[in-house]
Amino acid sequence: MSTQTTPSAPSQDCAVIETISTPDGPFTIIARESDGAVLSSGWSDDEQRVVARITPKARPAALVRGRTAASAAVRAYYDGQLDAIDDVLVAQFGAEFRMQGWFGLRDIAAGHPLTYTEFATALGRPTAVRAAASVCASNAPALFVPCHRVLRSDGTLGGFAWGVDVKRSLLQRELTHAS
Repeated sequence: MSTQTTPSAPSQDCAVIETISTPDGPFTIIARESDGAVLSSGWSDDEQRVVARITPKARPAALVRGRTAASAAVRAYYDGQLDAIDDVLVAQFGAEFRMQGWFGLRDIAAGHPLTYTEFATALGRPTAVRAAASVCASNAPALFVPCHRVLRSDGTLGGFAWGVDVKRSLLQRELTHAS
């Protein structure tokens, strides 16, 4: 079961920022200090790049360096416990279809990626393939909301904010550990 926050008004509280090492490179997590909800994450040690993925009205007022609860889930994921990321609290803010899409991404099982067409169909909008792709492109808490599990309609990797090599690695890891 996926866990996601959808407050009516985004909070401007402080957030904790942490960068950890992974086999796919440095992974930065920005999580609200108040409840640990991940606002943004990705394979980069460029903190501003990770902050920029957060919608402006939801950006924290201040960032403090520290440890996030979510980093333990990332380590467990890379140790082969693929479901460790499933219940990490995230906070995303968007229109109804984006919110539905982000929830839907969390329902895609590791090792069983969907195409954008299949993803749009799963969201109940089979003709909204471009909108489904936009949901993936605008996803800020990467890994925890696994947009890497969606492929082009021809089965090729397509784009990924953190690079196609990272996407390939994640999908291969999931295929190996899920089978």
